[in-house]
Amino acid sequence: MRYVSWNVNGLRAALAKGGRDFLVESRADAILLQEVRARPDQVKLELPGYTAFWNAAERRGYAGTMVLSRTRPERVWCGIGVAEHDREGRVITLEFAEHFLVDVYTPNAQRGLTRLEYRVQAWDPAFRAYLQRLLKSKPVVFGGDLNVAHEEIDLANPRSNRRNAGFTDEERAGFGKLLRAGFVDTFRELNAEGGHYTWWAQFANARARNIGWRVDYFLISRTLRPRLKAAEILPQVMGSDHCPVTLSLG
Repeated sequence: MRYVSWNVNGLRAALAKGGRDFLVESRADAILLQEVRARPDQVKLELPGYTAFWNAAERRGYAGTMVLSRTRPERVWCGIGVAEHDREGRVITLEFAEHFLVDVYTPNAQRGLTRLEYRVQAWDPAFRAYLQRLLKSKPVVFGGDLNVAHEEIDLANPRSNRRNAGFTDEERAGFGKLLRAGFVDTFRELNAEGGHYTWWAQFANARARNIGWRVDYFLISRTLRPRLKAAEILPQVMGSDHCPVTLSLG
């Protein structure tokens, strides 16, 4: 089982920059996309063998998620069942026979931390509780842009970014609570080295210099750890300010 997750920073823009070729060539069983910023009637995307599931935000051109799946799931639903959090199209869940697959685009705390309180006091606990409800039924795989670098190893300049969005103590603690809730950070489980990032600022030649952040993840239930075969970051794939991440389960 191979999954791919990618924050495309606008699906139409990513496709115009060659993203469709990557989606086709990935040969993934499912592809999780975030920051789609489009509705189905605005995008012509036909990938043979895949069924597309959309969750567009109420606000046009903002946020949104999408999953492309080769296997028809038993059930699909959007959101986490809390109206406050479900207006921005941030979560899609597919239920398969053996596990749930969740695509998530976590809210950004924003410059000046204007949305930090919402992020850590409202969204984080609600999303974690949602995952814990799913866990009572069967294992969970979730992937997406979590908008946080968990440890100092997960960004190039930790000292200068303390208290910046994505690297506040509160956001990092929220990620730690996900791990304690029974999940495994798949890439870090298999890779202890620094210098692996998934997002780069679009100035100062940051991507070429690899001055980045690891904010895109696949996490799995601890019970799935024996099936974890690979977790990769694909910085060579262009088309967005994020790069795709992958997960392989045996």
